[in-house]
Amino acid sequence: MGILIALEGLDGAGKRTLVDKVVAALTASGLRVAVGAFPRYGESLHADVAAEALKGGHGDLADSVYGMGLVFALDRGGYADELRKLLSDNDIVILDRYLASNAAYGAARLRQHADGEYTQWVRELELGRLGLPAPDLQMLLDVPVELARERAKAREAQDATRELDAYERDGDLQSRTGEVYRELASTNWVSRWRVLSPDVDPAALAADLAEWK
Repeated sequence: MGILIALEGLDGAGKRTLVDKVVAALTASGLRVAVGAFPRYGESLHADVAAEALKGGHGDLADSVYGMGLVFALDRGGYADELRKLLSDNDIVILDRYLASNAAYGAARLRQHADGEYTQWVRELELGRLGLPAPDLQMLLDVPVELARERAKAREAQDATRELDAYERDGDLQSRTGEVYRELASTNWVSRWRVLSPDVDPAALAADLAEWK
């Protein structure tokens, strides 16, 4: 059975770029590595509904923190069987976001801390009722909010079909989410955490993960 690693961080933190480089290094070392990303836009009805809600669709759905949290959780729940198969077939599975993203953004919207009732609700819903496998390691790519926002805007400018959603446009929400993420990491919420700096060396990180495996 492989180990499950989730990479967390703000919108525009550079998670996808880091995942790609780490996976390339791990694969070159001979390990079997699989990747996934949440939300599964374009693949999951729940993820697409969430995206539409964040751009003004589906009435007042986006106003409900628990409603949006449930939709994001159901997106992951629909992938549970496939995720377990990936873990059985590979040495390492790396996810670009997992349940901690639900916990961090929802708690930040409610102005709660990492030990509040919302993060407990996410944990019980996703790991308990939906039966998702718990991550073995969670990593926070901790970048300044300003840098993450600049990267998100640059990504939008490069893709004419993409626009920032309500979460990405809310700088205060991004700041609060970053604070909750750091609290989750400091308390090792659900599993062990590791905090990464914006200038983390992908090759060195891959070597550490390979040795940890």
